Amino acid sequence: MLIFLDMETTGVEVNDKICSIALLNEEHYIYELLNEGKKISPQASSVHHITNEMIKEKGSFLDSKAYHFLSDNNNEESILISHNANFFLEKLVGSGLLWKGSVIDSSRVTKHLIPECELFSLQVLRYELKLYRNEEKQKECYGIKDALYANNALSDVIVTELLLHYLEDMASIEKMIELSSQNVLICKFNFGKHKGQFIEEVCHVDRAYAEWLLNKADDLDEDIKYSINYYLQG
Repeated sequence: MLIFLDMETTGVEVNDKICSIALLNEEHYIYELLNEGKKISPQASSVHHITNEMIKEKGSFLDSKAYHFLSDNNNEESILISHNANFFLEKLVGSGLLWKGSVIDSSRVTKHLIPECELFSLQVLRYELKLYRNEEKQKECYGIKDALYANNALSDVIVTELLLHYLEDMASIEKMIELSSQNVLICKFNFGKHKGQFIEEVCHVDRAYAEWLLNKADDLDEDIKYSINYYLQG
């Protein structure tokens, strides 16, 4: 069983919680706002436009339809697909669910299969790969009538499904599960003072910066960490 997942959170710190969740499976969808007892930061609201007033009367994750659906299908036959899967899996654990099935991280798989993209956020890929062209058709398939917008869990989970179908032309589901657990060697920085430069070169000419990133940047992408370590070791 393929289950597509996206969520929005109260922030990006370790102790932040889920405030909205969306699931897609075989023309069935679930979208819910949640209240996990953690206030949404203004910075998070500015991204996903969910406010504390909107979740004030909402229930917890463990009382949600999404939890019961995931719990009922939490087995080796189910495959959870999401963009930046580890972050979402950590949030699920923080709300009381340890996923036992397989996982496809559409972000990491895209890095493996289409490295020329260079930027791998879901919204960049939405436009780079022209996934937006099929969004209305997907909405009709699921019977979704509300307008969708970027950084909304329901909108993003549709884009995640479209991205997986795009990637299926290059690799099987089984291969994507395999790639999701393999680090990607990134060639260039896509942020910071060395944006656009080769990581290998920066590790030679500005080793102190590369080491600083590893030691200080808590939210550093796992594959960037892997790549910096790789090049620092020569």
